[in-house]
Amino acid sequence: MKLRTIILIFLLSSFVFGFQSINKSFVPLGIVAPIEKDSLIRAAGFKFIGESVGRMISPSLSEEKFNSNLQSISKLRSKLYMCNVMFPGNMKIAGPDVNDAVVLGYVDSLFSRAQKAGVSLIVLGSGGARRLPDDYDVKKAKGAFVSLCKKIAPIAAKYNVKIALENLQTKETNFINTVKSAAEIVRSVNHPNFRLNADIFHMRREHEPPQNIIDAKDLLIHCEIAEDAERTLPGIKGDDFTPYLAALKAANYKGPIFVEAGSNYSEGQIKFCFKYLSKQIENVYIN
Repeated sequence: MKLRTIILIFLLSSFVFGFQSINKSFVPLGIVAPIEKDSLIRAAGFKFIGESVGRMISPSLSEEKFNSNLQSISKLRSKLYMCNVMFPGNMKIAGPDVNDAVVLGYVDSLFSRAQKAGVSLIVLGSGGARRLPDDYDVKKAKGAFVSLCKKIAPIAAKYNVKIALENLQTKETNFINTVKSAAEIVRSVNHPNFRLNADIFHMRREHEPPQNIIDAKDLLIHCEIAEDAERTLPGIKGDDFTPYLAALKAANYKGPIFVEAGSNYSEGQIKFCFKYLSKQIENVYIN
């Protein structure tokens, strides 16, 4: 009896742990948070962490501060996978006040630092930097923005960095508010280092259908998520992300899903977030 019990426990353990490892391999999870929370984040189960360009790798940081950041990054338990807010709000990248030379000089320094820090992806959200003046010709803005991004993308390639253009809700900017419109820009730029970020939080705020993820599946390299009402961690309000996760599955998306929902959360809430989102992913990818 004892031997049978041991065998049964072994088989059940193999099934359970194998099941969990398979589930976790479907879509790796990351979270945007200060690197000071690294240990907590790794303990919760997240493999990746995201930070801001301004705090980590901005050209405006002194060499002393940047080198200090490199030391901190080298000690992380989770991997610093991405940085967001690519441009400061006072550096225009769309509209009538763009200075191409300034922008291109900035990105060359930025991508150089990204490479040194081991940051392989930078999210291009930057709502203030791309906000257009009221009544500005959007078609003209798109043409000029595509032209600028065609110059930025080869610089990213030089440093083995990829850019993920992010859709942003209309409350944050008035230019490129949907995955569909972001995908149109990415297709026009047509460069392997300039790809797409589907931010599900912004999609839901703009009532954008999950189908747009599937339609842009060949461009998608990054995905972000948060709950709709107050941009909380998944699980705080209990949002159901299933339709959008199903779209990621249909798109054969293999990149990470990053939670981007602020940073003032307890250890317990972060752990619950990981379990809550993982469970929804499992339900979609297993069934």
